[in-house]
Amino acid sequence: MVDGSNPLGEFLRARRETTSPAEAGIVSSGRRRTPGLRREEVAQLSGVSADYYARLEQGREQHPSEQMLNALARTLGLDAEEAAHLHLLARSGRKPARRGTRETVRPSLLRLMDGWLHTPALIVDRRMDVLAANRLGRALFAKLFEADEPNLVRFVFLDSAARSFYPHWDRVAQSSLGALRAAAADMLDDARLTELVGELSLKSPEFRRLWARHDVRGKTHEAKLFHHHDVGELTLTYDSLTVAGATGQQLVVYQAEPGSRSAQALALLGTVAADLPAPGRRTRAAS
Repeated sequence: MVDGSNPLGEFLRARRETTSPAEAGIVSSGRRRTPGLRREEVAQLSGVSADYYARLEQGREQHPSEQMLNALARTLGLDAEEAAHLHLLARSGRKPARRGTRETVRPSLLRLMDGWLHTPALIVDRRMDVLAANRLGRALFAKLFEADEPNLVRFVFLDSAARSFYPHWDRVAQSSLGALRAAAADMLDDARLTELVGELSLKSPEFRRLWARHDVRGKTHEAKLFHHHDVGELTLTYDSLTVAGATGQQLVVYQAEPGSRSAQALALLGTVAADLPAPGRRTRAAS
């Protein structure tokens, strides 16, 4: 599994340790030896015995009620997305690891993307593997494609080119890892995701530290700054749209503010994209 045999308990412990006692309404007296809330404090604030909460964190209690989960979410100050993640972890069963079937992108969607001459577009799966891109998408993410790197999170954490490509690398790292974490709750039995997390944890101390926080951020709209080796800096806003009928696939579309310096840079990048060969698709195993 992505986080061992107790993903619910690990999530609760990570969020407990990052929850400020003051934010939870606890007046602290003196120095605390552990960060965040204590187990007994979470239990008291959630209206449950300390023993029951301890069993939850330790994985000895597997079936918390909806009411219990809602109480824990309130105590830990979880937002709507984090609370949904908590509920999903509680519902997820333990199944044998699986490799999945072949995942493809619909030809009609590929043709649609290929017709967008001024709009970079990618299709990614829940593991953040790039399944397809149009010409301008390939030109924008040239370093990723030149390295033959299929995964955006691996590119961010393991490829040195990502540090210059993303001027706000720390923010991008947290965002991409949060999106991967959001997908992981529904893919606990996915062997390829487990391998990806294991590889990144081994090779990147920064990934290992951030992954242990259990932050969940499945963002669908955000402005992002790029530094492209051909056209300089671009500030692009992306929208991530769910592809109907294709489980887990997201169409990610990037746009520049009309008339902006970034729009001019994107138009210049379009001349680079025009010289690229016809876009090919990538296929990856899916859950």
